[in-house]
Amino acid sequence: MVQIKSPVGAPHARILGVGGYRPSRVVTNEEICQTIDSSDEWIRTRTGIEQRRWATPDETVGVMSVSAAGKALAAAGVEAEQIGCVVIATVTHLVQTPSLATDVAHQLGAVNAVAFDISAACAGFCTGLALAQDMIRGGSAEYVLVIGVERLSDMTDLHDRSTAFIFGDGAGAAVVGPSQTPGIGPVAWGADGSQYDAIGQTFSWDALKTQPGLGFPMLRMAGQQVFRWASYQMVPVARQAMQRAGVSADELDAFIPHQANNRITDAMLKALKLPAHVPVARDIAKTGNTSAASIPLAMERMLEEGEAPHGGVALLIGFGAGLVYAAQVVVLP
Repeated sequence: MVQIKSPVGAPHARILGVGGYRPSRVVTNEEICQTIDSSDEWIRTRTGIEQRRWATPDETVGVMSVSAAGKALAAAGVEAEQIGCVVIATVTHLVQTPSLATDVAHQLGAVNAVAFDISAACAGFCTGLALAQDMIRGGSAEYVLVIGVERLSDMTDLHDRSTAFIFGDGAGAAVVGPSQTPGIGPVAWGADGSQYDAIGQTFSWDALKTQPGLGFPMLRMAGQQVFRWASYQMVPVARQAMQRAGVSADELDAFIPHQANNRITDAMLKALKLPAHVPVARDIAKTGNTSAASIPLAMERMLEEGEAPHGGVALLIGFGAGLVYAAQVVVLP
């Protein structure tokens, strides 16, 4: 009987470097309030958002991805040719096919990489990390580039009072590579399809074929429904990620949740009983909700500003449309 050789991977995987891209245009709450009946104070109180970044026409999802990835590769000390896979998490690459990842891999010179996109909304980056770890440990890639990128401004209805102030643009990237010690804990992930309609497009692309006067589909969200779900249902997921990693709340050096709403973060902090000494990402104040980009962007800033220690242990959790979620404990690069 013919024996097929099994791939041989690394014993463990870890994040080797991160990089981010924040668009040049700053959009204040005052500007948002020109098209909706709201105020700077209301937006800050309800979400924690003070401003957000919106991409200019030249700052495409591809341009932002390449820039963030270049910084991550440099930080990791890894050449593009060494990358075995490029995974891009996004919901705003507005081309059905081919994937954004194939073009980004080409632009970077990652000539040896397989490349594909994943659609896991705000859980996309953590989902990509889990896939990267499995590839490295399974032997199908030595180094994996995970990118979260969004141009949510393209799908933001400026006249929708429930969503116009929430979303921002940007890209965050991480290079994941082999390690002799654990650097990415077991993932706690899943999906709750009963909440399928909580976040989505106003109408599907195929509606344009029969109703060309519809215009362009925009994002819609049942805010209170999502708030309740995230505030309560994500706490057991975060606990599960810590338990699977064998890490207690006292041992964390940072908490980097998806930047959805400061009140969701506050509810999770209270329920998880995180010690006061654990720094918590609050990047939503300056970036808005950047979906798949929010966690790597926050990680990069916290490391650059010394808010989180290099080599420290961080709890990550992302959650969004689907509704989907993913969380893991990681060692920071």
